[in-house]
Amino acid sequence: MKLPHQKYGRKLKTSDYIYNFFATITGLTIFNIQFIKEVFIPPYEISEIKKHMDELGVKTFGIVSITGIILGLVLTMQSQPVMQRFGATDFLPAMVSISVIRELGPVITALIFTGRVSSGIGAELGSMRVTEQIDAMEVSAVNPFKYLVVTRVIATTMILPILTIYVVFIELAGSFFEIVLVESMTLKYFVDSVINAIQFGDFIPGIGKTFVFGFITGLVGCYKGFTAEGGTEGVGRASTTAVVLSSLLILIFDMVLVKISLWLWPTLG
Repeated sequence: MKLPHQKYGRKLKTSDYIYNFFATITGLTIFNIQFIKEVFIPPYEISEIKKHMDELGVKTFGIVSITGIILGLVLTMQSQPVMQRFGATDFLPAMVSISVIRELGPVITALIFTGRVSSGIGAELGSMRVTEQIDAMEVSAVNPFKYLVVTRVIATTMILPILTIYVVFIELAGSFFEIVLVESMTLKYFVDSVINAIQFGDFIPGIGKTFVFGFITGLVGCYKGFTAEGGTEGVGRASTTAVVLSSLLILIFDMVLVKISLWLWPTLG
């Protein structure tokens, strides 16, 4: 059955978009249930998981490094005049570190990651679907869901927290460079201020929710690619919608997880 956005030759109505949205959420939920069933059934394809962690995660270090440095510099440059106005520039390292660790580091890294990875997964699996490579795997008694989907979702779930921790340090380094240029602050004072400002309730929820973001990135990309149809146009559509949907879900789940973390650690408020 074709979804409204796959029915060519007519203009979409509001009802079509609503139907398409709920159909996608339903399909994604069923896809998630199938993943949960398959993930505990051997074989576990460890070598494939390692390969995807390298392809999807390690090769993303370059873009997230640049993003992290720029974000640290910009956040500090924007905050410095405000802190100077209130005579509180000594608190600048603490303010930047808490902002980066709690929210900016995890979310920005997840959005950059999903922009690169989710679209790639959607395009790759979509190409395999429309060229009937997935059907050929099924005929050959190979479980394509286990081999193509489970391995990629596990890889994205495991690699994003590692990338986030790395980006947090890069952002703090960028912040330090900006502070040193303007305030002539020593490295020891900067590090001490950051360490004294960070609590368990800041670091664990911030990094912990990136496991959810990584899972969303892999699951949505695989779902859109695995269910693609309509030839090359369908592949492009799968790639585009994978990025849009995964980014939207990351922001929604971030809001929910922030609320949960504030409930679990009231001192964060």
